[in-house]
Amino acid sequence: MATHHHEGDLPANVSFGASVAIDTETMGLNPFRDPLCVVQLSDGKGDAHVVQLKRPEYNCPHLKGLLSNPRVLKIFHFARFDIGMMQHWLGVPTFPVYCTKIASRLARTYTDRHGLKDLARELVGVDMSKAQQSSDWGADKLTDAQLAYAASDVLHLHEIKARLDAMLAREGRTELAQACFDFLPVRAALDLTGWAGEDIFAHS
Repeated sequence: MATHHHEGDLPANVSFGASVAIDTETMGLNPFRDPLCVVQLSDGKGDAHVVQLKRPEYNCPHLKGLLSNPRVLKIFHFARFDIGMMQHWLGVPTFPVYCTKIASRLARTYTDRHGLKDLARELVGVDMSKAQQSSDWGADKLTDAQLAYAASDVLHLHEIKARLDAMLAREGRTELAQACFDFLPVRAALDLTGWAGEDIFAHS
């Protein structure tokens, strides 16, 4: 298991096959105020790549190309936030996508605990630390603890996805989940254009 730290962009010689697990670290939760700082990626085989983005130019053509490559599935936990952040700051759409939080909500209806830490513990037996969740991701130099935290957020997403896929199939909700995933880029676009807190499908 190795964590690779890259400054500015993902190296051109790094490939992820048919799917890649992705997460982001930002300066906060407001996409218009809080910059995107770090994007971490994993092939699901134990390696993690942590890309520390250079602001404000965000010159990262290899990362941007991966995000919008239609042949590579991007696996997230709470994709709505991550793809909105990347759309706003990197200026590229992210597709196709899979969201373990949505999959969990559709498959694990016996609980209201759908956080990544909860999924990792129940589905793959991993106890994740969230100690670095609220730290300065805009720092010039990331600490070893920050790099380890960033890597941990993507290392288990492939395995979690596999467990959730089996549950979705068992409950007959695979197609419904896929429809939700297909809608996620639109949901992120709604967030960025003024409908973040409004349910446009509601009657009133």
